[in-house]
Amino acid sequence: MPYDSPTAPASATAAPPLISGLSSNRENNPGTASAPAAYRGPRDWRRRYASLLRLTDLLVLIWVVYGTQIAWFGFGNAQVSIREDSRITDFSYWLFSAGLIAVWMWTLSLADTRDHRIIGAGAEEYARIARSSLSLFGVIAILAFLARVDVARGFLLISLPVGVGMLLFSRWLWRQWLVAKRSVGEYSARVLLVGSEASVTHLARELKRMPGSGYRVVGACVPSGRVAGSVTGTKIPIMGSVDAVAQAMAATGADTVAVTSTDELPPDKVKQISWGLEAGRQHLVLAPSIVDVAGPRVQTRPVAGVPLMHVETPKFSRGQLFLKRTVDIVASTIGVVFLSPVLLFLALSVRLSSQGPIFFRQTRVGLRGREFTMLKFRTMVVNAEDMLEALAKQQRDSGNEVLFKMKNDPRVTPVGRVMRKFSLDELPQLFNVIGGSMSLVGPRPPLPSEVAKYADHVHRRFLVKPGITGLWQVSGRSSLSWEESVRLDLSYVENWTLVGDLVIAARTGRAALAPGESAW
Repeated sequence: MPYDSPTAPASATAAPPLISGLSSNRENNPGTASAPAAYRGPRDWRRRYASLLRLTDLLVLIWVVYGTQIAWFGFGNAQVSIREDSRITDFSYWLFSAGLIAVWMWTLSLADTRDHRIIGAGAEEYARIARSSLSLFGVIAILAFLARVDVARGFLLISLPVGVGMLLFSRWLWRQWLVAKRSVGEYSARVLLVGSEASVTHLARELKRMPGSGYRVVGACVPSGRVAGSVTGTKIPIMGSVDAVAQAMAATGADTVAVTSTDELPPDKVKQISWGLEAGRQHLVLAPSIVDVAGPRVQTRPVAGVPLMHVETPKFSRGQLFLKRTVDIVASTIGVVFLSPVLLFLALSVRLSSQGPIFFRQTRVGLRGREFTMLKFRTMVVNAEDMLEALAKQQRDSGNEVLFKMKNDPRVTPVGRVMRKFSLDELPQLFNVIGGSMSLVGPRPPLPSEVAKYADHVHRRFLVKPGITGLWQVSGRSSLSWEESVRLDLSYVENWTLVGDLVIAARTGRAALAPGESAW
């Protein structure tokens, strides 16, 4: 049972010898094993947050639906007409709008758009809101046709996109607040890790690296059964063996058990752990060793009573490639037209600030390993390439043996430093996109000298065109190590979706405004 009060349950004081070991461990690691004084039960934050979302959803829909009605019909008593043979029955739009709001709220609840398992991270929360809203208006349109209800098309056509947009915006604002809370350990699931010490250590580090995901590790149980010390490289206490999960959950106030590996667990142990959890209040999570695989590629299928997880092989259909290319051409062409004054100003600034050409042309490796010439505004002195070898020797201890990066590169001109800070030097790559050698979103285009040092698996990044921006840029840019850059590039290649591209593009603007050197 999890904690429901600020003090520990009575069972914790009359526990077997294991619990005394837990007590001494808490003394060695204060503040990591015990539940916080203000902890009031695992479902409190979930209920509280869902209630806040429900309230703001209602306020948004009232504002949108009635606002659209007033904008379309004014404050008068406009009527919805229902035709029945030769009779026409009218009722007020004020009543129709109230019904629309009630049904819309009900639809959002049916789609579990406020479920704690999807809030705070990923695009599923937003996708459910969009899908459920589109489905609702589709049903309304069909019913209106069949029942011969004359509803103003403009009223519905405005309410749907504005309503969805405002719902998504309000959820985004709440997500920023939630991530801030989770960064200090609030509004998070309290997780007890169960598995081998190596797998527990790996997952603990990953969850600590991403506090915004909403999982706060409070303890671990390992097959060795030791109750002294902590998980390697962390302050997370080891609470005992895998047979002490129930006691460990009570001692730590955990509401979620995450099984990190099953190789060293007794047969049926995972099933026994699940039987010991309280339905609706405590949760079981299985963490497979496979990483960087997106949800659409993973399908769980029960076979002979065994839940088999099928991971589909990444593939790119002609339709996907055509869609991505179409978006690239349209968006980059519009970008060049609207940014043409900026491009002209930057070109003049480069020309007048230092001697040399306006554009810097460099050979990069793109789709299927083919080389192409990448364009960017020149941000360095003319002899920058001659200075590269000497500067590279100063970066041997940077942890990146393949990709050369320097935060305060002396070769960068004053104007170039400003352009790099806001990624303005990369704007000419829009012409690369129009020409077909690059995409708006994709892996970082490497130099031929970097490709020569690639391991075999890294060549998978050439299955798609390189991009002006990508996961590497919105996830750390120049601060990333080589291994992290490769992992992000391969994750993008193997899990590409158009929605993912849109999310990366949206995050790029925020990343570009953050101070930092260009990732190129």
